[in-house]
Amino acid sequence: MKVSHYKLLILVFFISSIALAQQRSISGTVTDSNGIPLPGVNIIIKDTNRGTQSDFDGIYAIEVSNGEIIMYSFLGYVTQEISVTNQNKIDVVLEEDVSALEEVVVVGFGTQSRRKITANIASISSDEINEIPTPSLQSTLTGKAAGVQVTQLNGKVEGGVKVRVRGISTISSSQEPLYVVDGIPITNADESINNSPINPLIALNPNDIESIDILKDASSAAIYGARGTNGVIIITTKQGKQGRTKVSLNSSYGLSTATNTRDWLNADQYVELLTESALNSGFSQAGIEGQFDFYANGLDWRNGEVDTDWQELALVDGSVQDFGVSVSGGSEKTRFFISTAYNNTDGIVRGNQLERYSFRTNIDHNLSEKFRVGTNASVSKSIIDRISNDNAFATPLQAIAQTPLSPAYLADGITPNNNTTEYYNFLTEEFNGSFKTNIWRVLANAYAEYQIIPDLNFRSEIGYDLLSQVAERFSGSLTESASVGGFGTTNAVQTEKYNLNNYFTYNRVFDNAFDVEATLGMSYEDSFRRLQFLQGQGFPSDDLQTLNSAAEIVAGGSSRTRFNFLSYFGRATLSIADKYLLNASIRYDGSSRFGEENRFGWFPAASIGWIISEESFLNTSEVVSLLKLRGSWGVTGNAGIGNFASLSLFQGSPYNQRAGLAPTQLGNPALKWERTTQVDVGLDFGFLNNRISGEIDYYVKDTEDLLLNEPIPGTSGFPNITRNVGEMQNKGFEFIINTKNIVSRDASWSTSINLSTIDNEVTKLPGGDIIAGRNIVREGETVSSFYLVEFAGADPANGDALFIRNTVNPDGSIDRSTTNNFNEADRIIAGKPYPDFIAGLTNNVTFKGIDFSFTFQGEWGASIYNNAGRFQSGNARFFDNQTTDQLRRWQQPGDITDVPQARLFSTNGQQASTRYLQDSDFIRLRNLTLGYTIPKEVTKKFYMERVRVYFTGFNLLTFTDFDGYDPESTADFNGNNNIQVGETFYSAPPAKTYTLGINIDF
Repeated sequence: MKVSHYKLLILVFFISSIALAQQRSISGTVTDSNGIPLPGVNIIIKDTNRGTQSDFDGIYAIEVSNGEIIMYSFLGYVTQEISVTNQNKIDVVLEEDVSALEEVVVVGFGTQSRRKITANIASISSDEINEIPTPSLQSTLTGKAAGVQVTQLNGKVEGGVKVRVRGISTISSSQEPLYVVDGIPITNADESINNSPINPLIALNPNDIESIDILKDASSAAIYGARGTNGVIIITTKQGKQGRTKVSLNSSYGLSTATNTRDWLNADQYVELLTESALNSGFSQAGIEGQFDFYANGLDWRNGEVDTDWQELALVDGSVQDFGVSVSGGSEKTRFFISTAYNNTDGIVRGNQLERYSFRTNIDHNLSEKFRVGTNASVSKSIIDRISNDNAFATPLQAIAQTPLSPAYLADGITPNNNTTEYYNFLTEEFNGSFKTNIWRVLANAYAEYQIIPDLNFRSEIGYDLLSQVAERFSGSLTESASVGGFGTTNAVQTEKYNLNNYFTYNRVFDNAFDVEATLGMSYEDSFRRLQFLQGQGFPSDDLQTLNSAAEIVAGGSSRTRFNFLSYFGRATLSIADKYLLNASIRYDGSSRFGEENRFGWFPAASIGWIISEESFLNTSEVVSLLKLRGSWGVTGNAGIGNFASLSLFQGSPYNQRAGLAPTQLGNPALKWERTTQVDVGLDFGFLNNRISGEIDYYVKDTEDLLLNEPIPGTSGFPNITRNVGEMQNKGFEFIINTKNIVSRDASWSTSINLSTIDNEVTKLPGGDIIAGRNIVREGETVSSFYLVEFAGADPANGDALFIRNTVNPDGSIDRSTTNNFNEADRIIAGKPYPDFIAGLTNNVTFKGIDFSFTFQGEWGASIYNNAGRFQSGNARFFDNQTTDQLRRWQQPGDITDVPQARLFSTNGQQASTRYLQDSDFIRLRNLTLGYTIPKEVTKKFYMERVRVYFTGFNLLTFTDFDGYDPESTADFNGNNNIQVGETFYSAPPAKTYTLGINIDF
């Protein structure tokens, strides 16, 4: 019996040994169809709990027995199964699963599959950015993303750009989205010295961008908490890929003109209208002709010796030159992307020019199978020849106010005529002044990522952002500063920002059905700003333009300021059976800008999704490819206020050469976060193998505790105080439809349409109306609505300007009768500066080697107020030149017209009224590109992988009833004003550019 037990023990041991001998280690590499390693591929022994993941280089190793089946699965790729026989190494190539729509989208602190996203995120890929020389980074977004409005303030090369994501959610706080480049929030502050904004992202090279992802709803943006209210724009730059080294060269040259010019009176028309205007006001014929003689400076205006087109002098032909080279590639351990670019833009406004140099290097290196490090760094220098802001006679476009009877130059044809012009001749600045701004921008971040266990990673990032801007302005002895012997200004500002992110990421699939991902981390941000300025006057020579040569330093100073954020955040996502989706996040933000009791705030968010098309009743459908229902809720914040808004501030204030202190700000220790709660319901769909796909969304954004610079009684000694006052709501629909109209080997045609509605309302304003110029903030109305007297044209009997009273009758009705007394009319809400409806249409067509694409953009429902209209179209109240429509002025009883009688130096309809308010609806052909790629069999003979030549046009066509320069161009001096917006004032139109270019890959 003992022997039997002994034999049985030996038999069991023998069988176990055989089984253990059959189980062995198999290794290999997982790549895509292009040979690029795929990290994080799930590798599981079928019908078991045993599994692993591929590392950063796509390498894996797993214990397996003969006869078992290994399953290889990865997001966006077709799952592959391989049966084990006697192999010791299995290399796997995964094919992309086109039908799964597994586009990867960059979200805060990670990436997610487009298919499994429950939030609303708009994405723009490098295919939509590269190979087209875009004027600015923001212009790549125009017309491409639903609910995103992109507006360039004017046609200056450095002109500010406003990006609004789902409307305006604040009054006095920042209205700009948060920009995040390679994981680091960057400085987006304007540092202009002349109240004319410079686009702070002008330093970024669009060709370095791999993707742009716009976080629109609270579920996606809440991971950035305090600064997510206005949306988050995540910019990811290009990284190197394993494989042979690739060299790409891009070069283009373009010519620019103004998108529009206006019709102004020529000399004969000017004489006719101004003579009539003078006589109507009691001046003599001899008197007005004597004024004309003065303007003409000795030339015979009666016989046409002078007829100056000042618009032609102000708006000139421009050019755009771009050149860039990039090198990318890498080995199994190290990957790199290096680029350099040059841009030279001569603006369409005389004297305006931009020159930019940029360099970038992105490197990733695997120290081991588990440890990866890398760095992204860029440096750029921008040199801008600037001009004065719109509200200065020295700016070129104000020259249109000059009379055509004044010659631009004196008799020598060289010296600008400042002797007989109505206003200062801007040409003097070009010949006897300079205004240069030098901008250095450094963006750098380094990271280290360690795989603690196969399912858990830790990543640490440190980022640095330097924005250094030096502006030097000199006005010589012949300019408007002649009385002081020339005037010089130097202004230098440096803003340094440091950012530290540390976070863990956990990702695991349980039972092939529960896909869990979690992120937990912290972020710290510190920003420090220094400013120094100096002004001097009295220069011995116009050739000596630095302040060392000034006879007197008349002003100077310096300042320093600082703010920081400390944040903790977490996010968890769960996918059940690839069809039930859950997402939750929370962020705890602290800011130095708020009072001690309210310094920190909680910003939670949650979203759910249901991929209905994965259910048994739809997953075999040949019609429905994707049907996903999703909903989100979340809270975001806004901290875009002064760095010390909660504190009472004092500043040194010398008196009689003695040191002193003076209060400069009234503090509010109870100041707290502005909070926006947003709800979003959406439907994603795809039909016929996603030949037709799209999204439908409805959102509501409610903002409370608005950060408002509230006016207070002057007896306090302060003009205003920052408080949490009022509430606001934005709501709207978004529609996106994408179609693949033609898909074949030699040809393709795709179309994308996005439509958005935006409805803004101030829902609570306890302090009552806030009026700033022609704009008003009023409860129940759109923020910054236009508040104007209603113009009613000219009185047919006598040519007086008429206005509608709009006063309240005793019975509560509105008196709609007219009056020629402006003071008898009440102001009304007459329009708003923000559109109700925006849309974009993009088409992409290819046929063999030909590619053709274009984008139309449109906006409807907004208005623009022409604040210069009282001078430009003021029925000759002044000697300013007039638009030609003023020729239809009232002249005799019975005339029916909207232009009152011309009366020199007499007010007759030039007051702020709806006369100068117009609808700004438009449709614009934003860009058009036609390219041809030379066949490879030809280019390879010259050792070139790919050669593409192309033509691109920007702003080629604009359809609008707006009769000003441009329905988008607004006054640059309102660019940083949150309430007083939607005005134009001698504002330059954007450029229309025709470009030829070439792309070469080696």
